[in-house]
Amino acid sequence: MPDLENQIILITGANRGQGRAIAEHLVTLGATVVVAARSYESAKKVCDELDEERAYPIQLDVTKEDHWQAAMVKVKEQFGKLDALVNNAGVLKRKSFQEITVEDYQELINVNQLGVFLGMQAVLPLMEKRQKGSIINNVSISAFAPIGHSSAYAATKAAVVAMSKAAAIEMGPKGIRVNMIHPGGVETEMATQGQGVPKFYESIPLGRIGQPIEIARAVAFLASEESSYCTGTEIVVDGGMTLGSASV
Repeated sequence: MPDLENQIILITGANRGQGRAIAEHLVTLGATVVVAARSYESAKKVCDELDEERAYPIQLDVTKEDHWQAAMVKVKEQFGKLDALVNNAGVLKRKSFQEITVEDYQELINVNQLGVFLGMQAVLPLMEKRQKGSIINNVSISAFAPIGHSSAYAATKAAVVAMSKAAAIEMGPKGIRVNMIHPGGVETEMATQGQGVPKFYESIPLGRIGQPIEIARAVAFLASEESSYCTGTEIVVDGGMTLGSASV
């Protein structure tokens, strides 16, 4: 099991769904998590429900450069370092190619793509100073195996893959690792849209939808020294979904 004792890890979109599950799991492994969300109140609520000594709330709109700068000031003042960043915040819009609007596309770019860029750029000074750090970008299998009604979403995720690989090359000599996780279907509100789990997941090789804890375990591995020789790595956590159907 990964050891994250004394690690300071910032997680975006950590107030609900996948982000909250990541925060909960990393705390159990000894990390102190910075719970970042657009709403300070919702971030504070999560921290109150976790071990308050290991959870620190912060308001952060990932699309705003000044929010990132303010967050880094607070992290430096509170902890003096940042060991890992988990770029988890994201939005999903399911519309046909013809129906997606410029406004929809721009929102997806701002959150899914620009937010990741701003985050990686913001944490560099703290990590570079120590010649050590781990950046984990929670992407999606849509980056290489998109489904219908998700063209703009898939495009933003594919962009993050290219950006992550380029950043891994550039940041490696500075001791900073950049890795990616590609979840398939995960049982969160964003994925199920309040409609329940589609029967489709019964046909994938493992026969079920994924659970948030299964993504959180992959994050823990990439945040820890157990992945010390991994950078530019892509871990697919999809129950075999991208392999094809298990149905005969």
